[in-house]
Amino acid sequence: MALNSPPPDDALRTRRFAVITALALLFFAVLTVRLWYLQVISVNRYQLLAQKNRTRYVPIAAPRGEIYDRKGRLLVGNRPAFTVAVSRQDVVDKEQLLSRLATYLHCDKQQLEQIWQKHRYYPRYRPIPLKRDIDRDTVDVLTEHSIELPGMLIEVQPVRSYPYHEAAAHLFGHIGAITEEELQLPRYSDYHAGEYIGKSGLEKHLEQYLKGVAGEKLLEVDVKGQELRQLQIREPLPGRNVILTIDRDLQLCTEHAFGDQAGAAVVIDVNNGDILAMVSRPAFDPELFAVGISNDNWRKLMNNPDHPLQARAVSGQYPPGSTYKMVTALAALDAGVITPHTSVNCTGRLPVGNRDFRCWKKTGHGPTTLRKALRESCDVWFYQVALNLGIERMSAMARQLGLGRSYALPLDNVRAGLIPDKQWKRRRYNRPWYKGETAIAAIGQGYVLATPLQLAVMMSTIANGGTLFKPQLVRQISDANGNIIKQYPAQVIHGSTLNRRHLVKVKQGLEDVVNNPRGTGKACALKTIKVAGKTGTAQVIRLKDDPADGSKPDKEKIAYRHRDHALFVAYAPADKPQIALAVIVEHGQHGGSAAAPIAKKIFQQYFGLGQARTITNHNGE
Repeated sequence: MALNSPPPDDALRTRRFAVITALALLFFAVLTVRLWYLQVISVNRYQLLAQKNRTRYVPIAAPRGEIYDRKGRLLVGNRPAFTVAVSRQDVVDKEQLLSRLATYLHCDKQQLEQIWQKHRYYPRYRPIPLKRDIDRDTVDVLTEHSIELPGMLIEVQPVRSYPYHEAAAHLFGHIGAITEEELQLPRYSDYHAGEYIGKSGLEKHLEQYLKGVAGEKLLEVDVKGQELRQLQIREPLPGRNVILTIDRDLQLCTEHAFGDQAGAAVVIDVNNGDILAMVSRPAFDPELFAVGISNDNWRKLMNNPDHPLQARAVSGQYPPGSTYKMVTALAALDAGVITPHTSVNCTGRLPVGNRDFRCWKKTGHGPTTLRKALRESCDVWFYQVALNLGIERMSAMARQLGLGRSYALPLDNVRAGLIPDKQWKRRRYNRPWYKGETAIAAIGQGYVLATPLQLAVMMSTIANGGTLFKPQLVRQISDANGNIIKQYPAQVIHGSTLNRRHLVKVKQGLEDVVNNPRGTGKACALKTIKVAGKTGTAQVIRLKDDPADGSKPDKEKIAYRHRDHALFVAYAPADKPQIALAVIVEHGQHGGSAAAPIAKKIFQQYFGLGQARTITNHNGE
């Protein structure tokens, strides 16, 4: 061994020290690089993450625009309500959280689980609403136990409010949570899961105006997600307000006048086409949908044999019955087929081919002219006139008066009715038109169909001298400050083309219907204002005649759903008309006894006569 060489143990220690020193230097080098990366390169990213851990962006739901009547009275609004939601990024144990919430909310855990899964594609920073409109006692309980419910939020959100509940339900429609399928549609591209949208009626068709713009608040939270303080806020923008043509008091009076009867009514301003009231009965309470309708309530509505969800005023298509006789009379006068003095001897029946067409009055009306035929609703007179007139000219007059049209209203299923002619039957059935079909169409039966809205438009057109206005429901759209965004002026579809002398003669008959002791609509007569109108009966099914005497069976013994519909159309005052209306009572049997009294109450309300009602909402206001 050389004299200057280190001992073996020293050499080993030297090597070990060198390795350890190298490893230490490498460790500190890596640590330095990592610290440099974190504190220099990624500083912005980690500052953002830290900020997210201590802050939360919480959306603030925007209230929908409100709906008012023509006089500025609230019809549909919003009210504050408590909503239980969860912030998934703060949830520690989902199963435990949902179990506890189900206990406090008195609901099924599976129901909460379904809501959670339904919003699985929801951004994690957006709270999932689990239950809306909870009461104050439940809020207190949840607040007391909030420490054991990490991720739970209690928010105050605007909820749709319908102060008059079922009144005008089909007009307003209802709202509901947006579905995954709807989120894929272009018109909902700026919506998020969990938002409520209009599903029917005005709520649906005016969604672009009624929808507000959501706000947002930035909160500072602790490690458990509990709110510490509010850092900043962007207030939501409420939706636009809608002012309707509807008169609240007249609407509610019309609703009340029906009682428990099914049917529909429409009231129109004859001078501009404004719809003052539109009623479909039975109805539903739109507030059931405001926070999500329960399965039980939905089943009740769907299984109700009276179909409360059907908007009868615009989608119900009924044979107009004798209310159509004005069409036949005006068409015959216009064609020169008759004069006001043309007489037909009504014996109670008129043979057409191998069939007898009967009058409602078994013994007949005897010699009958136009005025008497309208006053007493003689079927035989109109059968005979129609056979000389023909279906084409009669149908042309019906269209001129507003029948057979689908009016562009912001509502669902606005139907066009049916005004038949030879070409229609050939297209539909590939069969020729028969004389008997002309006779039966003359009294508003057979293929002829009309909605209550169309009958009101027809009566309005006759009342104002022949000008056909487009019926209007909306007057204007305005913002929260009252600035007008959009207006809906009156629209004339066509001016008057009716012969005024002919119209005067028909109007005289309509005045007799209500004001003559022999008129069929005298139940609508008023003491101080003269009403002009026409009753009608729409056959639901054809009943077999009694073989003994050819009469119909006792109507009181007929099953309710087989009974005829009752109709009444009218305008007032007769000398200077202001409003026109159409009333249909399903299975009411007689227009004079079932529908005319409802019309009388409507006129009394409009003209401020003795029987007008005092109107209040469910809060007594």
